[in-house]
Amino acid sequence: MKRFHVHVAVADIKQSIKFYSNLFGCLPTVEKDDYAKWMMDNPRVNFAISSRGREPGLDHLGIQAEGEAELQEVTKRLKAAGTQVLDEGATTCCYATAEKAWVVDPQGLAWETFLTTGTATVYGNDNKVSTDIPLAKKSACCTPSVEAIQLESKRQ
Repeated sequence: MKRFHVHVAVADIKQSIKFYSNLFGCLPTVEKDDYAKWMMDNPRVNFAISSRGREPGLDHLGIQAEGEAELQEVTKRLKAAGTQVLDEGATTCCYATAEKAWVVDPQGLAWETFLTTGTATVYGNDNKVSTDIPLAKKSACCTPSVEAIQLESKRQ
């Protein structure tokens, strides 16, 4: 079953962990000096925050698949909708390894579809995604820039 994903950039990680832990009624399932994640089942959401020197606020949304078939299903629906899809493939981001694809909605908001494949000891690459595509300047995550998603998807 797929899980909704929300990633928010925050100015103060400790203050935000306290706030969201109280709001959700549970502690984060992952907590680092610059990152925290709550994997909740009610509501079924992967809610992540990070304080990585970027502009606070909503960073991106996503759909987390639990298997390869679900990931392919979501990516196929995005392509059928005429959305430009950047198939990033295997990458490391947010202290995890994953298979990812990125899209941009009509308002310019980045969405990721991903399948987590393991954990990582590092946050990820702060300068570019694994395919050498530049990241969005204001992103708190490993989000490619809107222009990079659109350009790379046209090459495919």
